[in-house]
Amino acid sequence: MSITQYQKNLLQQAVEAGLTEAEVYYEQKTSFQCTLYEGELDSYETSDDGGLSLRGLYNGKMGYAYTEKIDDDSIAFLIDQVKANADVLDEPEDLSIFEGSEKYAQHSFFNEELEAVSIPEKIECLKAIEQKIRAYDPRIITLDYCILQYYSTERALANSKNLSLSHKENGLVLFLSTVVKQGDELKAGSYLKMTRDFHSLDVDAIAKAAAEEALAHLGEQSIPSSKYPIILRHDAAAELLSTFMPIFSAEKAQKNQSLLKGKEGQQVASDILSLITAPYHPEALSGGNFDGEGVATKQQAIITDGTLQTLLHNRKTAKKDGCESTGHAQRESYKDTLSVAPQNFYIAPGQETQDSLIHSLTEGVLITDLSGLHSGTNSISGDFSVAARGFHIQDGQIASPVKQMTIAGNFFTLLKDIQAISSDLYFLPSGHGSPSFIVKELAVTVE
Repeated sequence: MSITQYQKNLLQQAVEAGLTEAEVYYEQKTSFQCTLYEGELDSYETSDDGGLSLRGLYNGKMGYAYTEKIDDDSIAFLIDQVKANADVLDEPEDLSIFEGSEKYAQHSFFNEELEAVSIPEKIECLKAIEQKIRAYDPRIITLDYCILQYYSTERALANSKNLSLSHKENGLVLFLSTVVKQGDELKAGSYLKMTRDFHSLDVDAIAKAAAEEALAHLGEQSIPSSKYPIILRHDAAAELLSTFMPIFSAEKAQKNQSLLKGKEGQQVASDILSLITAPYHPEALSGGNFDGEGVATKQQAIITDGTLQTLLHNRKTAKKDGCESTGHAQRESYKDTLSVAPQNFYIAPGQETQDSLIHSLTEGVLITDLSGLHSGTNSISGDFSVAARGFHIQDGQIASPVKQMTIAGNFFTLLKDIQAISSDLYFLPSGHGSPSFIVKELAVTVE
């Protein structure tokens, strides 16, 4: 039986059993991952995970249940669990199942050619990259990790209001960490590459970028602990944005867990900063034509020229605030209830280059890597104090890599203190993205 027919049968029986409205969400994820160590295959993993959830209104309350087994026996189980879960709720649910948007975009997130690439081809590609990295410079001694991951995901949402939507996506990600040694100094540098076009992978370019990332950190020097103008390189900036993304959630604001609550229409950032959600950005792997409730997605400005336009809403938060959903209902998986999160959430690029940002500073620090983001950040206050790696800038030039340091500041202040933005937009696999940008100053403590 096809998943479409199974959803139809489940919905029909759910309504017959007394659910006034019902929705079925299906998800199937497959992945392949291999790791190399010193030219040999170190690990090889495939996984196949999926299941189905049922949401439904029963006696005015929204119940929820899920299962990994998609068979006839599960239909009665799901319906009974939805009823039982609805019965224990204290208050009626004032939100109905969504009837559907007027129009949906038809962007594709799945590449058949990528799906057709064999596992041996993927392994050989990774081996070629590792070999090129090792041969690039005699100071390269090994790779901490050399990983290739391929994934594909299929989702389908159907409900008793005749809404039926499907989504399919795939992607390939390379994770590389190169270890270099010069005298007694041992350093490592990480590099990530993602694509939906396997045949576009340039082995030589990837190997060079991964090797240079590590080699650049040799010869590190100490600098005085102080406040410095900071350039956050695109990847470090994207990581920081990802960590503080919850402050833009209306769900968090309604729980008094975001200082952006009630700030719509107000200046909350530098007037050169715009923050966008674009669920079908061509440079990102994530995205979709509909959100976790079936609301059509679209490109939207969250911040325009420093002014907060809207927070991220699903239908429940939108109803509470008396506005329309922004199409940001999220399901982490078929097992999870609805929350709020964006698809492809990024700072809009500017006109500068990363080099021009560097040349503009008499003295400063270029930050290329952040760690300890989850333990060293407070998304409610905006404060952060995290370990960082990077380079000292003097007279508009990279002077030297800097010994292990800590940078500290406040994310809300950082947004207001952005002084210049480059054009080098970079996305993480999660869909959070940023170009490099200059921040007026952050506290830098060097070991």
